[in-house]
Amino acid sequence: MGNVDYVHPSTNDHQCAHRVAIPPPQPFFKSFKNSLKETFFPDDPLRQFKNKTSSRKIILGLQYFLPILEWAPRYSLQFLKADLISGITIASLAIPQGISYAKLANLPPILGLYSSFIPPLVYAMMGSSRDLAVGTVAVASLLTASMLGQEVNATENPTLYLHLAFTATFFAGLLQASLGLLRLGFIVDFLSHATIVGFMAGAATVVCLQQLKGILGLDHFTHSTDIISVLRSVFTQTHEWRWESGVLGVGFLFFLLITKYFSKRRPKFFWISAMAPLTSVILGSLLVYLTHAEKHGVQVIGNLKKGLNPPSFGDFVFASPYMSTAAKTGMITGIIALAEGIAVGRSFAMFKHYHIDGNKEMVAIGTMNIVGSCFSCYLTTGPFSRSAVNFNAGCKTAMSNVIMAIAVMFTLLFLTPLFHYTPLVVLSAIIISAMLGLIDYEAAIHLWKVDKFDFLVCMGAYIGVVFASVEVGLVLAVAISVLRLLLFVARPRTVVQGNIPNSTIYRNVEQYPNTNNVPGVLILEIDAPIYFANSSYLRERISRWIDEEEDKLKSTGETSLQYVILDMSAVGNIDTSGISMLEEVKKTTDRRGLKLVLANPGAEVMKKLNKSKFLENIGQEWIYLTVGEAVEACNYKLHTCKPDSSKEESQPWNNV
Repeated sequence: MGNVDYVHPSTNDHQCAHRVAIPPPQPFFKSFKNSLKETFFPDDPLRQFKNKTSSRKIILGLQYFLPILEWAPRYSLQFLKADLISGITIASLAIPQGISYAKLANLPPILGLYSSFIPPLVYAMMGSSRDLAVGTVAVASLLTASMLGQEVNATENPTLYLHLAFTATFFAGLLQASLGLLRLGFIVDFLSHATIVGFMAGAATVVCLQQLKGILGLDHFTHSTDIISVLRSVFTQTHEWRWESGVLGVGFLFFLLITKYFSKRRPKFFWISAMAPLTSVILGSLLVYLTHAEKHGVQVIGNLKKGLNPPSFGDFVFASPYMSTAAKTGMITGIIALAEGIAVGRSFAMFKHYHIDGNKEMVAIGTMNIVGSCFSCYLTTGPFSRSAVNFNAGCKTAMSNVIMAIAVMFTLLFLTPLFHYTPLVVLSAIIISAMLGLIDYEAAIHLWKVDKFDFLVCMGAYIGVVFASVEVGLVLAVAISVLRLLLFVARPRTVVQGNIPNSTIYRNVEQYPNTNNVPGVLILEIDAPIYFANSSYLRERISRWIDEEEDKLKSTGETSLQYVILDMSAVGNIDTSGISMLEEVKKTTDRRGLKLVLANPGAEVMKKLNKSKFLENIGQEWIYLTVGEAVEACNYKLHTCKPDSSKEESQPWNNV
């Protein structure tokens, strides 16, 4: 950046002045009301009720909480045909996955089918996504097993463990619905994209390692989830490995991966990978039945209870010390399930160009978990794999969830005895196949290329989950994300601006190396709101910029520094600590014989500067609408008046 070629842009109208306005005062309660509205109702959900009759408002209110009332009257036979195909397709995936994930959660396998029956019906009535396919998920199942298993052993006390799972699901649903009703969905945003990528990949790695128990046919296995404990448990029992189970597991895993690869290469054959898990269950069951493999070390599911979901609202555990464990499990698994469900719903909504309401989704997902917990279901959400199959199958509405629930109901009533000979090793292969898709290494590479700190967050979550525990990984990832947020607030960017040649535009000199500096003027851009957390840093940073600029001018023998312009375009707000910082900077510049100038302060900033009397202190003649106007004024003074900063200077020609 140089200044020898700088030519001050001329203006023909020296009398033109653009005043930086001070917004008119507003009553406190009106201002407070507007702040609450922007915080909790940014989407203005009540807009649709304006200028409507009372009866219409009632209908709109019912449609808001029960979207099925909006799309059901317009439902057509063409939609039914598409949803029927989608529903049957995802049911073929939901049945084996449900059984598998229930085993992963150390719960009776039948609960996986129960959880694929009631919750989808509730979501179909209340959910706003057309593509979300509801069911159990591996990560929530693993979290449930890990957190509840620390308090109660599922093998030694299965009844209490089961009741705690229902209680945890109830608390998860209560939290999810409350976040939606209270419009607190932004809390979920603290789980950044990088956090979710790392956490999901770590959880998927842990889940895959846990399945070595089923693949190798081991009876005893560690309850820890970290990679060290799992590998120790595997390799200290080499004498217990069963080759029959291993061969069967590797064979079915290869089959599942081949079908997934084929469907990925040829999307129109998506149904092949969707049907593969159920096909594996059927083939595995036939193979065990015909060869009596259960007598040769191949473990099977055994009897599954026939019939629909029994009520469980009388099984909740609200007694100490178990209630705290259930509540903690419910809150953590609830947040994770909520983040996954909303992210998946928004992704597919973007593809089909429609909008889903995040808070409405929270209420729907929370309600289905509350209702589900009362009918022998554990935590459900919208898993990506099942929703992707639903999307590719061409679903039109949430009716596909109803079709899936009817198929599961039919299975519960008539087909559960057929799963007696299903080998556990097939369920392990199904879980591993599904989990490998959650290890998104391409997303991690993208994070490394774009933002190294995001990559650090991602790897922090992954390493925490894999080498410590799921809870530690989650806490570590959120802690790193919050630390980054605090760094953004506490250490905002300040940059020097220069003039783009032949224009009145001023930009960052590092981004635009061809800019010219303005003789005698230092232009600094503050790139964030000014709060107590960053006011001290900004004061010190501005002083250092001034020192560096004066040292540079002395070394080059150029015009001495006379003016410091603060570009406040990006300063959306300021608190009392920030105002005190500006007052201190003003005193510092006065002592050094410099003049402080502000450019483009926003409405909120101007309002507070006016109330604090800072405007009177600095003088409104030193506040300009643009950096260009501020530079013109400073340049005019430098060229028309003898610099004398020890006395009050006369008003510039284009003052405000």
